[in-house]
Amino acid sequence: MTHAYTPGLRIAEKIKVTSHRALPLLGDVVVKKGDLLKTEDIVAKTYLPGRVHAINAVNRLGIQPKDLREYMLKKEDDSVQKDEPIAETKPWIKMLKSVLHSPIAGTIETISTVTGQILLREPPKPIQVYAHIDGMVIEVIEKEGVVMETIATFIQGIFGVGGETVGELAIAVDGPGDILTPEHIQSGHKDKIIVGGSFIQHDTIDKAKKAGVKGIIVGGFNDEDLRKLLGYDLGVAITGSEDIGITLIITEGFGKIQMAQRTFELLKSRSGAKTSVNGATQIRAGVVRPEVIVPYEKRDKAVSEGTDKPIDRGMEIGDPVRIIRVPYFGKIGKIKALPFSPQKIETEATVRILEVEFPDGTTAIVPRTNVEMIER
Repeated sequence: MTHAYTPGLRIAEKIKVTSHRALPLLGDVVVKKGDLLKTEDIVAKTYLPGRVHAINAVNRLGIQPKDLREYMLKKEDDSVQKDEPIAETKPWIKMLKSVLHSPIAGTIETISTVTGQILLREPPKPIQVYAHIDGMVIEVIEKEGVVMETIATFIQGIFGVGGETVGELAIAVDGPGDILTPEHIQSGHKDKIIVGGSFIQHDTIDKAKKAGVKGIIVGGFNDEDLRKLLGYDLGVAITGSEDIGITLIITEGFGKIQMAQRTFELLKSRSGAKTSVNGATQIRAGVVRPEVIVPYEKRDKAVSEGTDKPIDRGMEIGDPVRIIRVPYFGKIGKIKALPFSPQKIETEATVRILEVEFPDGTTAIVPRTNVEMIER
């Protein structure tokens, strides 16, 4: 029998999680295979070349390009400070002298007697890659980075903004259907990752940022508030590099959508634990999901053998799924039936469908492409 397999959001209480920690360009890896690391430990570092500044020296000094080196006070590769003289003319009358000052602190990279330009480069910027999760180095990729491994509670969101951050997990609402309001934000939430329920608005995020909250995990969010948060329309792009002062992870979708009961209960069970989150999302080719990783402190054999296994099979009756298209967008249910033959749906298209049963006992017929499997 032919199986249908629809990848979906991964939600697991205990699972072996691997994380690739790589530099943006070649550098030095400072840990070795087998090292046990904390989130704040540096695993690799390098230097990002500084910005280049071009100065049209011949126009500033009133000389010919071929004569430029004669008027230079500095040579190539020399260090310079901001506003330090780097070239000057030598007229008979000193008051007519022209002096060229460096606009930056850095080094002189090129002196061109063809174009008459001087290229200066700002100092290189140090780049450090952190472990991000508590775990073990299981692979070292020379000059690039490492692969980390840990046993953790693992939850993927549907959308996120903001980069990587780490903090203690705190539950801010009573249930998955509650709206996270400004009143829920407390001074004790400083430096924590807080969990909301079904919805959050921009004013709540503003208060959370002022309170020093590092991240928010919530069911739903308005796209209009996303525009306010970012200051621009996102469009189709990868997120995660926004400098917004907080990381936001949406577990269900846009609008007021109750967080899945299982997701909320999992997060609640790990309240107080050190949590790593990353809002990076890409919805086109090479899908990237926002992630919540809550490592277990112990890495003993009993924990490792108790981990959940990823889905590697087709759909089966009883499997939990999440619907990702209207009118049932965001609803969680179980597969009740998997008819083999394609059927005609409301749009008059003939597709393979399934029947989903929701927790309240109601059912719905939806195309198989409109659901995501959820790991049990």
